[in-house]
Amino acid sequence: MDFSFSEEQQAAVEAAKAVFAGVAPDSVPSPALTGGAVADDFDRALWARLADADLLGLLLDARHGGAGLDAVALCLVLREAAKVLARVPLLESTAAAVAVQAHGGEEVRDELLGRAGRGELVLTVAAHGRTGHDGAELAVTAGREGDAWVLDGMQTAVPWAQSADFVLVPALSTGPGRAVLALVPRGHPGVRLADQVSTTGEALGELHLESARIPDRYVLDTDGAWEELRDLLTTGTCALALGLGERVLAMTSEYTGKREQFGFPVATFQAVAVQSADRYIDLRAMEATLWQAAWRISTGAGGALPASGDVAVAKIWASEGVRRVVQTAQHLHGGFGADTEYALHRYHAWAKHLELALGPAAAHEEYLGDLLAAHPLG
Repeated sequence: MDFSFSEEQQAAVEAAKAVFAGVAPDSVPSPALTGGAVADDFDRALWARLADADLLGLLLDARHGGAGLDAVALCLVLREAAKVLARVPLLESTAAAVAVQAHGGEEVRDELLGRAGRGELVLTVAAHGRTGHDGAELAVTAGREGDAWVLDGMQTAVPWAQSADFVLVPALSTGPGRAVLALVPRGHPGVRLADQVSTTGEALGELHLESARIPDRYVLDTDGAWEELRDLLTTGTCALALGLGERVLAMTSEYTGKREQFGFPVATFQAVAVQSADRYIDLRAMEATLWQAAWRISTGAGGALPASGDVAVAKIWASEGVRRVVQTAQHLHGGFGADTEYALHRYHAWAKHLELALGPAAAHEEYLGDLLAAHPLG
């Protein structure tokens, strides 16, 4: 397997590093000290800089002002975003735009994609479902009535819901009995948002749909569209976990290299070195499985299992790995790791969110077991 990146992908990384260079992980109040959300909106100034750097349209076609790159390029950029805890809906908006580009009609593509790539319009995805344990498409029903679809149900933990112009909602069609994707405009009749807060301190939305009539052009009624979107979101979440974990291990190495006990840096103690080495191995496994999954969904390459199997493996490693990395970091930092004036506790909170987002390791292990049962190897 060749893990080298193309010139275009490397250029995207360099552009991302330049944009994120000035971002401070502690630029908003600490979630440990805030009763509600740490801010009312995402980082609009950073969003504008991402748009200026052409990073919001990475996966869009040139006709929509995009760069025409793939999921690998997006994951490279997300990896850099997580290192500074960038408070922007980069993954959700990009993934939703890709779904519209692949499965939307000409009218809706022309209406939304150019503006999304320029940062003028923000998209997000309701991928959590009602409880976070069952498929998100099971939480909402969609029935066709004339030139519209009527949606009923509820989606919880919708990221950036209060700030997004459209929420892309998976729903189970009452007709063919498969998932469709509905673009639900903010403030649409029959749509209500209730406030929720993530462990990160960021605002989430509980989306209630009560006989909401969505025009036909805003519904992506293509078989497999939701599964493709879910795989891209999950893979992007793995990229965020990898970037966060790499930054946390770097913080830990820097701290243990300076902190002394008995006249020696604690990094020289065998117990500390072994724990750090184990976490480095976790990160390398997270990286290898991430690129395997991103490559499969980018190229459509075949394999012994469907691409969703590689995505599940990547999420298992990302969920378990990022949890172990932040736990070890807290342990090796001692009490300093819980200091709210030091950024590590923020990374710990974000890691917990990423661990559970789009399913914890156990859920993906169960799915992988079902895949293996359905696709005997050898």
